Amino acid sequence: MLSTQTYDVAIVGGGMVGLATAIGLAMAGIKVVVIDAGQTEAVSGEPKLRVSAINKASQQLITNLGAWPYLAASRVSPYQKMQVWDKDSLGKIDFDAHSLSETHLGSIIENDAIAFALAERAGELSELTYIENTRLERIAFGEREAWLTLDNGDSLSAALVVAADGANSWVREQCKIPLTFWDYNHHAIVATIRTELPHGETARQVFDKEGPLAFLPLYEKDLCSIVWSVSPEKAEQLLALDKVAFERALTAAFDGRLGMCSLESDRQSFPLRMRYARHFARPRLVLAGDAAHTIHPLAGQGVNLGFLDAAAIVEAVTELKQQGKDIGDYKHLRDLERWRKAEALEMITAMEGFKRLFQGTNPVTKAIRDLGLNIVDNFAPLKTLFIQQALGNKKNLPKLCKRSED
Repeated sequence: MLSTQTYDVAIVGGGMVGLATAIGLAMAGIKVVVIDAGQTEAVSGEPKLRVSAINKASQQLITNLGAWPYLAASRVSPYQKMQVWDKDSLGKIDFDAHSLSETHLGSIIENDAIAFALAERAGELSELTYIENTRLERIAFGEREAWLTLDNGDSLSAALVVAADGANSWVREQCKIPLTFWDYNHHAIVATIRTELPHGETARQVFDKEGPLAFLPLYEKDLCSIVWSVSPEKAEQLLALDKVAFERALTAAFDGRLGMCSLESDRQSFPLRMRYARHFARPRLVLAGDAAHTIHPLAGQGVNLGFLDAAAIVEAVTELKQQGKDIGDYKHLRDLERWRKAEALEMITAMEGFKRLFQGTNPVTKAIRDLGLNIVDNFAPLKTLFIQQALGNKKNLPKLCKRSED
């Protein structure tokens, strides 16, 4: 008879959020297993197309987890400034880290590089078991534990399962947790671009009637990652253009701020949808990251929200364990669920508000957003508040997202 391995926590999904959660729990002495359908690999060569704008709170989390040293310095692109403007108008706002005596606002880093750094750190922890290239085949929940069967025939049990298996979460689907969702009617085109002028360690975003276009500075002075959010029809048209025609369209859409743009990679497109799980927790289960929520990338906050989930789960579960409480009992998970749902809903609402404010050409709406941008840009206290939000400096930050002296 095959034996069943027993853990405190089983995490389904070995992406950035799943690994961060696992490391934090293992560092607290909690026995954890990560089940990853894929595997992480070191990043080299040309930049990967999927990158994240990691704010200071998320950087602090990765640092406190001991994974930051595993990020190749050559792949980390700190940015000191942000510029946002409304196309064909005078509305604009500029952010500068130095105004708050900060060295930078955040860093642009390839998702795969972050995941690899976390995986390297995970390998150092005796309380953490990391299973790669293996899928979860069956899951069942009992009164005191959950049972998981893997596609290699192995079985394991855990007091708590964390579903960090992405936007199309298999665990969420198996548990029949309903979603509130809507289609943003946008597709995001991502690509790597070389620009005629240096990016100056500045993240830039222009709002056009079609949707926002972001240029994120990478580790070479004239290399940027773009996220261009447009209607599905427009995305299809742009992807059908040849290289030269696409470069011209991109340069024009960006008002030529960095001179002529040259395409350095393939172009990829993916649909944008808001998802918000009706339940972030159930008996023996917690959802994290994209399994719980997805938002529009116009402010680049999706991964940062996921990292906040990871840090909050570590904090809550560690406290329950230290108090000798059942970490999978739903009554003990309710506070965590309320915390994460409230923060996700706040971000979803903010992104929807931004999207609606900046879409279309209605002259009244355009006048309001131009006025709003310029008021923020010229009113120091309000501008400071916006910069603090960009840094990820929230009032109720989880402990792992704070500096030790905070």
